Amino acid sequence: MRDALKTFYPTLLQSDSKEPPTLNSGRPPSNGQPIDVIDDSTYRAIEVEKLFSSLNHAETLVGQATLHRSLKWPLADTVLLREKQSALKDIEANPILKAHLVQMVARAKSNESGFQDLLFGTFLGLLGSKASPLEFEGFGYDQYISGTRFMLNLVDDAEKAPKTSSVYLQAVLDNIGGLAGSRAYKLAKGPAYRIEKGMVTKEEKGALVPGLKFTPSLFKPVGIALFIAGFLLALEFLPFFLEIVASMSPIFWFLAMPLSLLYFPIVGNFDRDGCIYPLRNIFRTSSEVQQALDGLGQIDELLSFIRFKEAFVHPMVLPNILDDQHHKMDVTLVRNPILAKDDPAYVGNSLELNKARLVLVTGPNSGGKTAFCKTLVQSQLMAQIGCYVPAEAASLTIADRMFYQVPEISQLNDGEGRFGTELRRTKAVFMAATPRSLVVMDELSEGTTHQEKIEISMSILDGFYQKGNNTLLITHNHELVEAYEAKGVGMARQVEFSNDLPTYKIVPGISHVSHADRVAKKIGFSKEDIQRHLEAQ
Repeated sequence: MRDALKTFYPTLLQSDSKEPPTLNSGRPPSNGQPIDVIDDSTYRAIEVEKLFSSLNHAETLVGQATLHRSLKWPLADTVLLREKQSALKDIEANPILKAHLVQMVARAKSNESGFQDLLFGTFLGLLGSKASPLEFEGFGYDQYISGTRFMLNLVDDAEKAPKTSSVYLQAVLDNIGGLAGSRAYKLAKGPAYRIEKGMVTKEEKGALVPGLKFTPSLFKPVGIALFIAGFLLALEFLPFFLEIVASMSPIFWFLAMPLSLLYFPIVGNFDRDGCIYPLRNIFRTSSEVQQALDGLGQIDELLSFIRFKEAFVHPMVLPNILDDQHHKMDVTLVRNPILAKDDPAYVGNSLELNKARLVLVTGPNSGGKTAFCKTLVQSQLMAQIGCYVPAEAASLTIADRMFYQVPEISQLNDGEGRFGTELRRTKAVFMAATPRSLVVMDELSEGTTHQEKIEISMSILDGFYQKGNNTLLITHNHELVEAYEAKGVGMARQVEFSNDLPTYKIVPGISHVSHADRVAKKIGFSKEDIQRHLEAQ
């Protein structure tokens, strides 16, 4: 498992990184799994950025980057997902372990910015002025102290962590603890020496090689003590020197004071250029440092999932991960992870996607069709990052692809109009889908005649049905749904209304109304509103 964690995602911190890890620092998985489990169009359609904002309870910047990376490239590895779930279960079941991890992340957070500043900062000395967030006055001593403390504390906390039964969590802690045996860690712990070949540890230097011990401070006690001792010896054994100093005392001290100020830039520049910069390059390019930083992000991500569950006002559950060659999904009272987070009145819905393979959802405008279908895909995505899903019960297989198609605006130069633009997207989804995929489409074959729309839509849906994946279609076209009902194919669902108002429940059946006039009245643009406007002219 430890090796699997090392090879699945490239680390957030790379040897050639020019800036600290950010939300967009993640790279696609390196283990050969499809990198487009969720493509860009689906990413936008199901509002993954809003989902991230809802889920994000990470304390550290690297924890947030880890969560964001997971949402962009969800797991397709059943074993790894189950192990990640086991880590959450173990943390929740072990209050001592949870408290230790919370404290570990909090301590890392306090020095995280110093660590990033050390690795990527520019230190301007005494006379420079800041021109960017990564430029700092001084020689980098404060950043060095804070940054190395970050690494040392991280290893210390990982080594002192209570025993866990989770293979995943233990692998993460081992990756962090593995930093302790690295050259980077030994240099950070010190002592580090500057020799002709560069920065080395005490063991690397050896007893016979001369070198300067690096101390992250302008004040070098040994050097200052040697200087004072030498001065006193000079006064003791060279009387004529004392006579010279006495004879020109005012001039001597007048010249000595400004000359003594050269001590600071000379020592500071030497430490910065000869010690701090070389050391930080060793830290930044160390694979052990990179793995330890990712380990911190993975722990913070797990704690973020738990905090999200605790903040959510409805039940959440870790889904049962099924093994099957076809996509399956069975959710009980599932709710939208964005809209329901702080809304106790949000209505949950249940749906079993097993052998139906085709679900046709109809109903009036603003009844909740789109929100429900987005909820299903968002829940699938959450399950595939190892997170809880907002439901009372859930079982599902891993989707090798998730697609959510929405109406797209045609370009002036595409030559095919809206119909061609949408059909091209549908074709791309169809060609990429497999029996293990989840496909949601918001209307089909827009921009053509009603009869052609039905014929082409049926051809497309028949193709998806034969592929064997789960396909959901949101549509106002009740004739299309009735045609499939007559064939005994698929499952018809509709949004429920009561007294002309939506209940936001998804129930069996086919809706034959759209309530367009109700929506027009709600926004003040009904037939009556238009007439009143004209009469007022």
